[in-house]
Amino acid sequence: MSLMTMIIKMSEGLGKTCAIFFLTLVFSLPLGMIVALLRMSRLKIVSAITRFFITVLRGTPLMLQLLAVTYGPHYLFGADVSRNKLIPVVIAFSINYAAYFAEIYRGGIESISAGQYEAASVLGYSRLQTFMRIILPQVVKRILPSVTNEIVTLVKDTAIAFSVSYQEMFTIGKQIANSQTSFTPFVIAGVFYYVFNFVVDRIMGRFEKALSYYD
Repeated sequence: MSLMTMIIKMSEGLGKTCAIFFLTLVFSLPLGMIVALLRMSRLKIVSAITRFFITVLRGTPLMLQLLAVTYGPHYLFGADVSRNKLIPVVIAFSINYAAYFAEIYRGGIESISAGQYEAASVLGYSRLQTFMRIILPQVVKRILPSVTNEIVTLVKDTAIAFSVSYQEMFTIGKQIANSQTSFTPFVIAGVFYYVFNFVVDRIMGRFEKALSYYD
C-alpha cells in the first residue's frame, strides 16, 4: 500500500476523530459548569455526592469508563450494544471531561475575592448578574490555560475510541499497520495529531490574547 493511499484511508477516519472532539466539548464544557456549581453547593449532601462523582471519574481510566458505557448496558440489562458507537463514545468522553472541567471552573470561581461580590451587591446587581457580568469573564481569563491543556489532551485521547472498535483515525491506522506490517500509519497518525493540536493551541492562544484586557 502506497503512502498516499494510507493517508487517504486515515483521512476518512479523521472526520470521526473530529466528531468525538467537537461533540465532547459541546457537552462537557457546560456540563462541567453545572457540576462545579453543584460541587460548591451549600447543601452538604449535594456537594458530597458531586465530589464523589468527580473523584470516581478522575480516579478511574477513561478507557474503563468508555467500555462501561458501551458494553455495560448489555451485561447489566441485556440491552443491545449500540450500532452507532459514536453515541457511547461521546457520552463517556463528555462525562469524564466534565469532571475535569468542573474542578478547573471551581478553582477559577473560588479565586475571585469576596469583595467583588460585595461591591456588586452594593451596586444593585443580582447574584446572577454578578456572576455573568463580573465573575465569569474573570474566571474564563484565569482558567483558559488549564482548559487549553485539557482540550489538547482531548485531541490525543480520541485515540482511546479504538478500544470499542470505533473507526476513527487511530483505529484505521492501527488496522493498516497490522495488515501491512508497517509502522508508517502510526507516523502519519502522529503528524495528524500534531497538526490538530497546533491548530487548537493557536486558536486558544487567540482567545487568551483577546481576554488580555483583564490583566
